Amino acid sequence: MGFEAKLKELGITLPDPAKPADAYLPALRDGDYVYTSGQIPLVKGQLKFQGKVGKDLPLEEGYEAAKICAINCLAAIKSVVGNLDNVEQVIKVVGFVNSAPGFVDQPKVITGASELVDEVFGCAGEPDCSVVGVGELPINSAVEVEMIVKVKQ
Repeated sequence: MGFEAKLKELGITLPDPAKPADAYLPALRDGDYVYTSGQIPLVKGQLKFQGKVGKDLPLEEGYEAAKICAINCLAAIKSVVGNLDNVEQVIKVVGFVNSAPGFVDQPKVITGASELVDEVFGCAGEPDCSVVGVGELPINSAVEVEMIVKVKQ
């Protein structure tokens, strides 16, 4: 089954890529690789999860925020490659969690993004992953995720 069909089976409809708030692209292709800009949990242009995970929202909502970020990354990637079936491998997922002091479960939050990637891409979706807790994110977003994928030649 192709990746586009898998998204449909999961009931996921990719949104249009978010309009950049500044001078950057949602995704950029360089040869066989596509790099996304950091994507936040925007749904229909509105920030769905904001504040600090571990204070303003629980880990479970952070997980859902990361999942939305991953969906937004896929939308940005698709805007560059035309069809997600053109993805050969998800190389890396990088997650930033707007963390309350003392919150140390950032990997459990970003698992929302990595599990979605695994569901959609199977073996091609077993990326390297980096997770960082941060003091603030743009517009008080709870989570931000970026991806690197390799595309078929």
